Amino acid sequence: MSFLIFVAWGMTPILVASRNGIVEMVEKILQLFPLAIYDTDNDSNIVLKAVENRQSHIYDFLLNSSLLLDREVSFHAVDHDWNNALHLAGKLAGDCHLQHIPTSMLQMQWEVKWYQYVQNSLPPHFVVQKNRDRRTPDEIFQIQHQKLEDESKQWLNSTSNSCSFIAALIATVAFASSASIPGGVKQDTGEPVFENHLAFSIFAMASLVALCCSVISLFIFLAIFISKHQDKDFTTNLPRNFLFGLTSLFISMAAMLTCFCSGNFLMLKGQLKYAAILVYALTGLIMAYFVLKHFPLFIDLLKATFRKVPERIYKEYL
Repeated sequence: MSFLIFVAWGMTPILVASRNGIVEMVEKILQLFPLAIYDTDNDSNIVLKAVENRQSHIYDFLLNSSLLLDREVSFHAVDHDWNNALHLAGKLAGDCHLQHIPTSMLQMQWEVKWYQYVQNSLPPHFVVQKNRDRRTPDEIFQIQHQKLEDESKQWLNSTSNSCSFIAALIATVAFASSASIPGGVKQDTGEPVFENHLAFSIFAMASLVALCCSVISLFIFLAIFISKHQDKDFTTNLPRNFLFGLTSLFISMAAMLTCFCSGNFLMLKGQLKYAAILVYALTGLIMAYFVLKHFPLFIDLLKATFRKVPERIYKEYL
């Protein structure tokens, strides 16, 4: 129904397909009707529609497709306001596009990465071209993304501050655990009483891992918190550092729990050891549940940081 409405308004099928991200239809139309590449709506062609509507997979297809009759004409086109593709990439995406991205930092990362991806695919002089309002693409990006950038910085600083507190707490507990030996030491040799037990080896190693990872995580989050955030930092540097900080924090939490359980296991006797195993398992399951509950955000951050082409972000909208 929506397809017919767009056609009734005068938008051709290939423009409708480009606007809505139907790459299979775009490819089929170009195979059957190569001249469809010249179809426009308010001087906006298929490339401009893809850029304006954040259809990264359509733009990437057109960029690498051999079906375009005149690539230069298609990618160098401007709309009725003299906006080239980079001007449109510099505009803030609509709420219907960004609402499927969970945090403001990921939204800002997607926007910056999309702008840089379009910029790298176009000639250098596109950066200094001005539209009807006498604005360059960089000026448009700075103006329209100022609020989102401020929200991203606020979210990043708030999250880093909270994670830094948790990392410092774990580091303190891990240091205290490493200094206290379960069961004490032998009076004559000074060696740990449980040095030959597997649980003691696990305790010692887990204590070391928890301390090191928590300190690393603390330094990373403090560095993020006190650093000056620029637009370009949201593409790789900030997300990558945040990702490493979260990974170190998760490892330190797991190691701290392992350290406590193994140390406590050495102090128990008889049937209490078997009862304690059930408590350890239940605690681990609860911890794993809350970690997995927030794991999608971790995966989104991982994919968004290391993908070359910005990911298609709103499949539900199509």
